[in-house]
Parts: sequence; structure tokens; C-alpha cells
Amino acid sequence: MSTESAERAVQRLKDQGVDVVRIGYPDLIGTDRGKDVLVERLPEVCESGVAFCRAVYYTSPQADVVPVPGGLDEGLPDISIRPDLSTLVPLAWEPGVAYCLGDAVNPATGEPFAESPREVVRAAAARLAELGLTGVVGPELEYFLLEPDGAGWKRYDDAPGNVYVVGAKGDRGSHVLRTLRTLRGMELGVTMGNHEFSGGQFEINLHHSEAVDAADRAFRFKSAIKELARRDGMMATFMAKPFNDEGGSGFHVHISCTDENGHNIFDDPSGAYGLSERATHAIGGILAHAPALAALLNPTINSYKRFGPDTLAPWLIDWGLDNRSAMLRVPPERGAGTRLEVRLGDASANPYLGIAGLLAAIYLGIRDRVEPPAPLSGYGYDTSKAPMLPMSLPVALDALSADTAFSEVLGKEFTTAYLAYKRNEVERFSQFITDWEFREYAYHL
Repeated sequence: MSTESAERAVQRLKDQGVDVVRIGYPDLIGTDRGKDVLVERLPEVCESGVAFCRAVYYTSPQADVVPVPGGLDEGLPDISIRPDLSTLVPLAWEPGVAYCLGDAVNPATGEPFAESPREVVRAAAARLAELGLTGVVGPELEYFLLEPDGAGWKRYDDAPGNVYVVGAKGDRGSHVLRTLRTLRGMELGVTMGNHEFSGGQFEINLHHSEAVDAADRAFRFKSAIKELARRDGMMATFMAKPFNDEGGSGFHVHISCTDENGHNIFDDPSGAYGLSERATHAIGGILAHAPALAALLNPTINSYKRFGPDTLAPWLIDWGLDNRSAMLRVPPERGAGTRLEVRLGDASANPYLGIAGLLAAIYLGIRDRVEPPAPLSGYGYDTSKAPMLPMSLPVALDALSADTAFSEVLGKEFTTAYLAYKRNEVERFSQFITDWEFREYAYHL
């Protein structure tokens, strides 16, 4: 947290020409909720917080208030959002406005709200700290950029074969260049970007940092990309698989651990593959808890349509050395760059929850000294070599519910709320008539 007083922050912001502070926070699915506050009101907001209905955490994308315990059943009580002044930064695209993350607290007790995603990742980081370790995370997020097409949307600059190209060939409007330049001053740690595998698909990389900060930056980055697209009359989507004829978008997480002296404890030149014993136990923990992790890193009905052979999306629980067909890849760098790349997640994941889940799995793996199987050799996707991940959201939710050690690290209140929210999503989908059903059955039956 910042040591700067609210009064000093107000004066500094006024000197910068800022007259409004936008206070944002993530709901359960990672939507950026918030309120705009006149800058002179910031001190009182820091003292008392801004009131929101607690059920905002349980509101679906279609504005259904999901009956999660603590919401409708308690008469829709309040939560309070208090600004974290250490995250204040001017909005590059909104003159006179600064953005600030907020923390959710119980207004009656002042205690942190256990279901807040930011609190969940903090709690998981605290458990890892019990082992004297700090998680270091580098997020990679893919997304599709869409442009209007009559009443709908089509892929921007849609053409095959543009993976890893830069310039006008796959980006006639210089989306990547303008985005990098716009976001470089917003303390998001953007480093580089390129066109990805599918037409209209892009990836912008973020620098690595301590896990909670990395989650903050990934959350703010997703919000920024969507806002910049809207301002261009387009739409950016981090949906896992928005199109039948193209692959999906991933949320790949590079993760390592450091000790109290800042040394990377995954590196060991004398260890097998140049990895320390704790690194192999971290791998073991991620593999052991992968079914439950899927509920956080692949959080939607749509997520599981991204899985399958020849998709470059993992669907088996395996690991490999510099092998992109594995769920967990160990990149070739060693020394301070030793890390794991978890390729399980898709871009629709709430970054806070996905990162929290990985910290929890690593904590349990190191604590319980979980040994992984042998690494994958050659191209993966062979079901005779490794067990399958959950292939649907209901199965993943059942795995999360059954993995009591994992959910205990994340917190009982959060896990209960998340399972209730997501099971309601499954129920609503099961009752909805899709375009596929009408096309398949209406004429012939």
C-alpha cells in the first residue's frame, strides 16, 4: 500500500490536471466494476470507502443476480471499496482522469472481503510465504480484435498465416504499435506484442513481477485493451474460443519462486534437467491439482471448446521440457530465468483467480513434496501417456469441489461463492436453445 496521504495524492493529481479518480475492482469473473469520484472527494472515500451492492460479485454478464449465499438471501447488503493509492495512474486515453484499484472490505467490520479476487490471490501468496517463498509471475494474454460487420462483428484484418508478423501485413491500423505506445506509461509492464496464430488475433506480453502485482497488471491490461478497442469503434474479446473456424485465445502464465534473498529457487545446475527439488515438487503440485485448476483457468462453458487435438491448447495433464504440446512447459532458460510456463489457462480467466490457483497448487506441491511423472517426450496429445483434463465446466467444478486441500488454500467463502455462481451458469446454459440446435433439428424433425 502507498504511504502517500490522500491529501497529498489529491494535490499531486490536481497539479497533473486530474480532476476525477476512477476506482475499479474485479468481480468474480474479472469484469472491471467501479465508480468515478471527483478528486477533492478522494480523502473521504479513502476513509469510508465507496458503497456497492455486494451482489455485484454475483451478477452475470446478462445482468442476472445469481443466488449466491450472502447476496439475495441476505437482502442485497453492501460491500465497501477503498482506494489503494499505490495503484494511482493517469489514464492515457482519458484526459483529466486517473485510475486506481480498490479493495473490498466488509463495511460492518472493516475486514477484507474474502470473495474479492484480489484478496484471494493475496491469501494464496501469503500461504506460499509461509514456506519463505514469493511467487513471481509473467502473464501472456491473447485476444481477438473485431470490427463491425453489419449487425454483427468480424475478425479485424482477417487473413491466414500471419502468426508472429508485425506491421501492416496483419495490422493495417497499427493496433499493436498504438497500444504499446498508449500503455507504456500506465505501469502495466507492457513489453512487446505481435499478431498471433489466428486472423485478427494478437498477443501483448507483460513483464514479470510479484504475483499480486502481476495479477493487478493483467486485470488492468485486459480492461485497457477492451476500452481502447471501443474507442476505435471495435471490440476486443478475451473469450476462450469465439469462432468455430479458428483456435482460441490462451492465458499462459510464466511462474517461478524466489526466497527471502530474491534468489530463484527453481534453478539447480546439479539437479535433473537443471531444476531444483522444489521446482519438481511445484510441477507435481500443478499436475496433481490440474483438474481443480481448470475450474479457475478455464472458467466458462466456452472454455472447453478450445481443447482438443491439434489446437495447441493442452487437454492432457502432462509436462515437458521446452515442449509446447504439454500442459506445463519448462522453458530452456536456467539461472535467474528458470521458470514454469503453465499453458492450461484461456484468456477468459480472471487473472487474479488463475494466478491464485497456481500459487495454491505450487504451495501444496512443495509442502507435500509431490513428485511429478517423467516429462513428455515428443509431440503430446496422446491419451495413453497422460490423463485428460476435465472436458467440460461441470466436471471441472466437481473437481474443484472435491479438492479440499486446494480449496482450503483459496478460502472456503470464496470457493463456496464461486461454485454457486458457476453452477448457476451451467444451469442457465442447459436451458438455453442454441443456434446449433435450431439449425440441426428444426427443418428435419
